[in-house]
Amino acid sequence: MSTKWRRFEVMLPRQFNDGRDVPPDWLSLAVLEIGNHFGSVSYETQNIEGRWQQAGVVYRDNLARIVVDVPDKKENRTWMKAFKKRWKEKLEQLEIWMISYRIDIEYTREELVAAMVELVKTNGITPCYIRPIVLRGYGDAGVSPFNCPVEVYIINYEWGRYLGHGSDEGVDVCVSSWNRLAPNTLPAMAKAGANYMNSQLIKMEAISNGYVEGIALDVNGYVSEGSGENVFLVRQGALYTGPLGNSVLPGITRDSILRIAREKGIPIVEQMIPRDMLYIADELFFTGTAAEITSIRSVDKITIGKGHVGPITQALQKEFFGIVNGTAPDRFKWLTPVPVSMKQPVGV
Repeated sequence: MSTKWRRFEVMLPRQFNDGRDVPPDWLSLAVLEIGNHFGSVSYETQNIEGRWQQAGVVYRDNLARIVVDVPDKKENRTWMKAFKKRWKEKLEQLEIWMISYRIDIEYTREELVAAMVELVKTNGITPCYIRPIVLRGYGDAGVSPFNCPVEVYIINYEWGRYLGHGSDEGVDVCVSSWNRLAPNTLPAMAKAGANYMNSQLIKMEAISNGYVEGIALDVNGYVSEGSGENVFLVRQGALYTGPLGNSVLPGITRDSILRIAREKGIPIVEQMIPRDMLYIADELFFTGTAAEITSIRSVDKITIGKGHVGPITQALQKEFFGIVNGTAPDRFKWLTPVPVSMKQPVGV
């Protein structure tokens, strides 16, 4: 099956379509595309934020740091470094979805990463979000997707902060009345658009009740995850998180925190977590591309620990943001240099 390849950006002066610059209003999706009707779509995300640092700007996306230096001011040339290895790992979640839903595309991880880098390079804006999307397009109007073409998009648009991360106080959350997907209903390990209908229910309920986010339990009543974040807790010096069998998405930020914790000698326990363990945790936090490491101050109006970011969460944040912002060495060897030309970096 042939794959239709489209690269473009949304609500920006320039967009890509088969390698050509075209006006943004030329872009359209067919109303009858099966992805619109039956949720046959998957995507990955990268959050990129810019900060001034010495001779240039530091961009970052979830442990995918983009560092801009200025070696030749006369030519206005800069060099961008991106965590291309992490980007390729992020695309594993797209592949899980494609395998589960019997989808093939013509592009390798390396080609997708190259297109993502090219789009960020051309746009030259920050903060922003980059989102590769694979979906089934317009073919048959029925449930069977086999006669629908597969389309690949990469979207880049402006992005701000999420969940109030960066706050020393943490956020207030609730345990949702909605459970995460039960095993053998939909592939919970796949980052599928259809799965996010469940996430919307969790998020809407939380916001309607005055909370920032909700934590969902799995079908057996054990802690699963937030609407779009993995959950970690600290108890008596050990770091706990639920196993993938609790309908947990294998997030890249989750994996990054586990790597950093192992390196720092923090005991890690991946086990089923009962709801009441949330309330007696010493520390609690979310991880995710957008959330990064967001401390949780309370659950169901029960204060967690001392009600502010705890020492282990702080230590993990320090290491995480150190790598992200370039103040700590790239000891995991995640950086790859990418040449970038831009008129003027955008600060925050």
